[in-house]
Amino acid sequence: MIEIKNLTKRFGKKPVVEDVTVTIKPRTITSFIGPNGAGKSTLLSMVSRLLDADTGEVLLDKNNVKKWKSSEFAKRVSILKQTNFINVRLTVRELVAFGRYPYSKGRLNDVDEKFINQALEYMNLTDIQDRFLDELSGGQKQRAFIAMVIAQDTDYILLDEPLNNLDMKHSVQIMKILRKLVDDLGKTVIIVLHDINFASVYSDRIVALKNGRLVKDGPTHEIINSETLREIYDMDIPIREQDGCRICVYFHSNSIAY
Repeated sequence: MIEIKNLTKRFGKKPVVEDVTVTIKPRTITSFIGPNGAGKSTLLSMVSRLLDADTGEVLLDKNNVKKWKSSEFAKRVSILKQTNFINVRLTVRELVAFGRYPYSKGRLNDVDEKFINQALEYMNLTDIQDRFLDELSGGQKQRAFIAMVIAQDTDYILLDEPLNNLDMKHSVQIMKILRKLVDDLGKTVIIVLHDINFASVYSDRIVALKNGRLVKDGPTHEIINSETLREIYDMDIPIREQDGCRICVYFHSNSIAY
């Protein structure tokens, strides 16, 4: 379990995340949603130790994340940032192999190779595993980075807008894979999403932020309704039921509140 307690982060005098308290339940997909500037990515960065909080704490299994050894933390929590830059020329397979570093320290064994192969297959990258990253499309690169995170085989997987650069087909593929990792392997996924329909269809729980503050936190069916979404986005968003899922019609011409 991950417990986020009274987290606050300021850049200068401006609070970007302000007194947020949330509990992330194991074996679920929890989506962070909200408008631009809501503090979603900053909150995720503090959970993953990429950014220090000004006040508050994050607990992983009752222990402050700051007290975990980096080598042990990397075996429990993996993170994919919005932007990923590598200044060496790597193949897809070499990148995915980096996910095994907390275990192998660069000396891959048969177990490492097994996880690498599984991750490549999950992301449908086996056929291009020997191609260099700079030869790939943006979507292919994004899938390779997600495969690296999957190969890390952590209990907690943190993803900051992983659907960037992906077309509809591969976005659906990613979300289905994440759902499978939770349902079949017992992983816990925390994901920042802009598309509230992906959050609606695939999440167990939604954490909604606005102006750095927690607006709503609860099961998906409690958050995906027009009244709550208006509070989050300042828009009237009709909801449609489709195959048991709630779909948000946010492109509706009369949806913006003035």
